[in-house]
Amino acid sequence: MHRNTLTSGAIGLAAFALSSTALAGGLERHGYDVDLLFEKSPYVFDGTVTYVMPNRELKNAVDHSVPAGNPTNLNNIGTYSTSADGAQNYVDPYVGAKAAIGDSIDCMIDYSEPWGANANPGRFWTGAKDMTEIEVFSRNYGGTCSYKFDAGPGQFRVIGGGFYQEIGGHKEAIVFAPEILPALGAELGGLDFSGFSGLGRLEGMEDRSGGWRLGIGYEIPEYAMRASLVYNSRVKYDSIGGTLNLTGVPAATALLETNLLKRAVYERVFGQKTPVIGSATLPDSLELKLQSGVAPDWLAFGSVKWTNWSLLQSVAFTCDGSAAFCGNATGVPLTALDLFYRDGWTVTGGVGHKFNEQWSGGASLTWDRGTSTVTGSNSDSWTVGLGTAYTPTENVELRFAGALGILTGGESNPTNMTTASYEYGTDLVSALSAELKVKF
Repeated sequence: MHRNTLTSGAIGLAAFALSSTALAGGLERHGYDVDLLFEKSPYVFDGTVTYVMPNRELKNAVDHSVPAGNPTNLNNIGTYSTSADGAQNYVDPYVGAKAAIGDSIDCMIDYSEPWGANANPGRFWTGAKDMTEIEVFSRNYGGTCSYKFDAGPGQFRVIGGGFYQEIGGHKEAIVFAPEILPALGAELGGLDFSGFSGLGRLEGMEDRSGGWRLGIGYEIPEYAMRASLVYNSRVKYDSIGGTLNLTGVPAATALLETNLLKRAVYERVFGQKTPVIGSATLPDSLELKLQSGVAPDWLAFGSVKWTNWSLLQSVAFTCDGSAAFCGNATGVPLTALDLFYRDGWTVTGGVGHKFNEQWSGGASLTWDRGTSTVTGSNSDSWTVGLGTAYTPTENVELRFAGALGILTGGESNPTNMTTASYEYGTDLVSALSAELKVKF
């Protein structure tokens, strides 16, 4: 068989093309990556920044919180639009470093932001009782090592490590449209509700936890052949603390609730800041990656990843009981993030080519199965990625990539804790990525 002379730049494009996959399922942004362990240089520093630009338009939104003829229905207030922007641009950073310990052990540390969400459809759309703004962020600090030994024509590698994570965020929504608050005040005996925003905000959400990973790999460097299978554990967040800020909602509006149990709860929390607590489990994943030289200076690569997003259904927040005014609201769900995800699957294939000693290029095609079911706008996506690697010296490597994808259409319907329905069509997503790798 002809010996392949692919540079590390061409081989690395197998991973780089994956990193330019612009929009994965669930809350995934970067996911997990241990490819630095396979670098041949004893010491490697890697820094990457990806800028993602999703374009998702929500349309034909309907407020189902009250009957269609009710004057408080947002569809009956002329200042509210039935369409909104459902996604925001974001930055995905990554920093990692690898060191060889003797001839058999490689270790790496890295920082990434694997999970996240940003949307700001604003206050003036008819789905605003579900969301006017949401942010979810994460910070992940990982450490992973591998032990390799000769096996047949190549080397077998055992991989293991752990990671520490922080998550947080906020969500804002309309409880009562401020345009109708004066009329509600008059209905309740001439109360003055001017100056109230009518907004509720779940803010300061934050928790910390950790997880572990275990995997195997096999390499035949002579043919640029590599296979790896890595499992990353689920991460349990048992104490996501935060505050339900309902100071923008007049306390007296609780009297409008006809359900006596709900009214008793609203009387405790309307007009107040209430400490709340919730729990969630972020998914485990299993990823298989393959690559091999297929001709002189040509590389083929692919991957299949399963992510257990069905773990994340509805994240309820209840009064944590730390304040006396919680009273009979303790343990009662005050708000929730209804996600109702299904498992995610991501499949990628591509090729890399070495043009000369300094330049390499690669292309990839990725399909990601959307995780949304009854609610949300996370549908299937198809993404094409193109990348190039420039190696001015044997110690420095620069990579640049772009991606363009299609987000397929669908619809979102009301759930236990959501009250709006809307549709979304086929939209575009794009991304740009730059990477610097220094080797010693």
